[in-house]
Amino acid sequence: MAEQTSAGPDRQGTPEPHIRPVALGGVVFAVCILTVIGCYHAIAGLAAIIDHNFYRSQQDYAYDFSINGWGWLQLITGIVVAAAAFNLFKGRTWARAVGIGVAMASALENFFFTPYSPVWSAIIIALDVLVIWSLATYGHQEAHKVYNAPL
Repeated sequence: MAEQTSAGPDRQGTPEPHIRPVALGGVVFAVCILTVIGCYHAIAGLAAIIDHNFYRSQQDYAYDFSINGWGWLQLITGIVVAAAAFNLFKGRTWARAVGIGVAMASALENFFFTPYSPVWSAIIIALDVLVIWSLATYGHQEAHKVYNAPL
């Protein structure tokens, strides 16, 4: 027979946490968006590495690095962001902290990348902010309930 579970107290007498669908959906959203952001960074980095004329060098820009340097930075960031996205499904607290940190670094990098690609940078910054919000609202209690992570 199938065993039934309830939202009542468990065997130790502590009540089980109530999972908010928005919080659980927020982590799935964050993983999907972080994967897309990581792929965008990697593609933008490869474009800059392969074709030095893909992005134009900016005049009088204080953070004007070489296009090849921006390409490698974007490629490495893309790999790190995608790796953080894949680690989020394990339900560990450190993965959420890394996801928030990586999203903050991605937003900061895109802020400095704005003169090269203004529309995409604004879109990625907005998505990074949504990822940070969704990961910050997902609590440790929900991770325990969903992933059976240790309390």
